[in-house]
Amino acid sequence: MSSAMRRTARTPALRRTAAAAVALGACLTLAAPAPSAGATPAGPVPAVFFGDSYAANYGIAPLDRETVPDALCLRSTENFPAVATRRLADQGVTLRVQADVSCSGARVHHFWEKQELPLAGGEVPPQNQALTHDTLLAVGSTGGNTLGFHDILKQCSAALRGQPTLPGKPVAEGEPAARCAEFFEAGDGRRWLDDRFARVASDLERMLENIRHLSPGAKTVLVGYPRLVPGNTAKCLTPAPGQTHPPLADIPQDAMPVLDRIQKRLDDVMRKAAAGGGADFVDLYARTGGNTACDGADRAIGGLLETSSSTLPWYAHPNEKGRDIQAGTAAERITEILGRVETGVGRPT
Repeated sequence: MSSAMRRTARTPALRRTAAAAVALGACLTLAAPAPSAGATPAGPVPAVFFGDSYAANYGIAPLDRETVPDALCLRSTENFPAVATRRLADQGVTLRVQADVSCSGARVHHFWEKQELPLAGGEVPPQNQALTHDTLLAVGSTGGNTLGFHDILKQCSAALRGQPTLPGKPVAEGEPAARCAEFFEAGDGRRWLDDRFARVASDLERMLENIRHLSPGAKTVLVGYPRLVPGNTAKCLTPAPGQTHPPLADIPQDAMPVLDRIQKRLDDVMRKAAAGGGADFVDLYARTGGNTACDGADRAIGGLLETSSSTLPWYAHPNEKGRDIQAGTAAERITEILGRVETGVGRPT
């Protein structure tokens, strides 16, 4: 038989074999279970919440009064970690909260150093003491106090300079509040900002490294800060419904875009640190563009001198609407992260 005849004789057999292989492959594909993007962990996830007053949700009642330090941390029992934990449970994701060590006034370095409390109330231990080797989730907001955002606000507001309950002091008391835009855009104020941003970046890097060391299997979620100042600053000149003070008090209108740029820069620094440290970042700045302090009934952040639900001024902290946005956005990201881990995508090593 010639070679051409042999090729012709084999062709039907080869075609039948190939067809059978394709059919078998299709059956195997249908039979094999595909990983689910929405898979949830089989058991409770050991979790720790940390951070500053935005995680503690200063101003939202009721206050955690279990101990004196808890009370002086001004941590709400209905803060966004508590609300996010309940929302996750409703979705079938159970967190075993090992601790919530968020505390008003905390700077990033209080993650590894003790924090002195006001009113001679003693101190709280470093927040990292809540982490254990089996912690699988660490969530928090921190960075604003290291930057000195209260100092920045007091630099721009004569009214806030007279508020002793608001921590911090003006960056340069000799500079009038009316000139704060110019102060922060050039010269000493600009150099002060650059130094503070460098410290925030360095401290966040150290904090994330600390989490990786103490809890090698943990996924970390760094939650950014909600937006304070809208693009249209004219909205900031009118009090919110039922209020007597403008939302940003007496801060000059020309300083409002400067404050917005400072806050945006802070969130960018946090995002970059999270990316470099293997953490996830929740961008609340982008999420709350229509819920700034100047958005009236839609505001998710209280005005500087607006009275909070715990009778203290909000001092630009999330109100209940803002807390719910924090909780919902954080819960969405946590669900996504735990789904990735459960299906083996991005599993901690």
